[in-house]
Amino acid sequence: MSEQEFEKMALSPLDEYPFHSTPYPMSYVPNTDPAWDDGYYFLAYDLETGVQVWTGMRIAPNNNIIGGYASTNVKGVQRAVRLSRIWRPDFDVTIGPLKFEFVEPLKAIRLILEPNESGIAFDIMWRGLSPCLLAMHHRAVRDGRYTTDQSRYHQVGNAVGWAEIAGKRYEMGEDKPWGASRDRSWGVYESRPPLSAPAKWRPPPTDPPTISRALRFSCFLEAEDLTSYFHFHEGPEGERVTLNDAFGVPLEGSIDFGWDGGKIEIVDYEHELEWREGTRSVTHGKVFLTDADGGKWEVELEVPDPPHVLGQIGYHVGAWHDGGTIHTWHGKSPAIEWDEFDFSKQPCDHTFPGNGETRKVYGVEHISRVKLTDPKGRVRHGRAQFEVFLNGKYTPYGFGGQQDQGGLTGRGIA
Repeated sequence: MSEQEFEKMALSPLDEYPFHSTPYPMSYVPNTDPAWDDGYYFLAYDLETGVQVWTGMRIAPNNNIIGGYASTNVKGVQRAVRLSRIWRPDFDVTIGPLKFEFVEPLKAIRLILEPNESGIAFDIMWRGLSPCLLAMHHRAVRDGRYTTDQSRYHQVGNAVGWAEIAGKRYEMGEDKPWGASRDRSWGVYESRPPLSAPAKWRPPPTDPPTISRALRFSCFLEAEDLTSYFHFHEGPEGERVTLNDAFGVPLEGSIDFGWDGGKIEIVDYEHELEWREGTRSVTHGKVFLTDADGGKWEVELEVPDPPHVLGQIGYHVGAWHDGGTIHTWHGKSPAIEWDEFDFSKQPCDHTFPGNGETRKVYGVEHISRVKLTDPKGRVRHGRAQFEVFLNGKYTPYGFGGQQDQGGLTGRGIA
């Protein structure tokens, strides 16, 4: 085989456009790490009914797989359908009945799940309420190797359309759109078992971090005429320093005044959170934000329903029945499976179908009522989705260490 034949890559529809960043077709990824992936999640939620609809896809180009999911939560009862297929040479953002259409990139995306065996179906127009926030580049290094090298952006939105769950239909009308959020990332995120090398075959790190991340707090907020995205990360003693970690930056975010109203940067924060007994999930709390002009904002959060439990959508070993993940081959293309679990009382025991392991679980993805007080004392009411990862020891709230639970440590395993 000649060098030219060996390097011949498949063309994708994106190759029609003049924005290549390498001298190769877009299906070529200039990194052979199996943890390199590219994709997104979308959420539409309604505080009144307590219904959440999550959906996402990720491409694992070095394993030639595109995987996806749709997951619903109705006051703690979660249903999930997982889908997967071979990626090349079909580059459509479609897996069986699941399809995403980018109606207006960075502003409007249509999310479609046609009727299927899971009993979940939807047709949702996801609409951004303000520009995306491109996060600082995420990079982490261990023993001279980049274990994270990733770009990511976030956006607050709303959703119109409909969803059907187990025969019940929910409308998302123009007069009463649902809350919405999304996250988009690409690059090397972190180790992706089972594709990564087992830890027992790797030597201990020679440069372990002096401070490991304990807390991640990520919030998508909508309150009347404004939106906000912010996230912050702290060490075990509440340290606010740049971490050699998948997220890294101690604080980032802004208050956004729509598409044309501009934004103001968030430069400092404090928090007072209350925790669900036996878990590391939040029931109530306040976050105090300081903007670049010195203005003080108070965000009061109230979580009405049990938060969303991770692990069912397929990112972690044990969710897919065959023991694989969203990044692995499941014996056929396309592959589809689904299940339903009752997480209405948390924490609760849950047996992961893919490995038979039973763990005590709780939710880390919260939907919340919001009372927002601005620097002039004006009060706005709204809604938010926020994520809390609390890993290991965290002294500010009295949490001790945890036994390692693989990829779910700090993400909903008690």
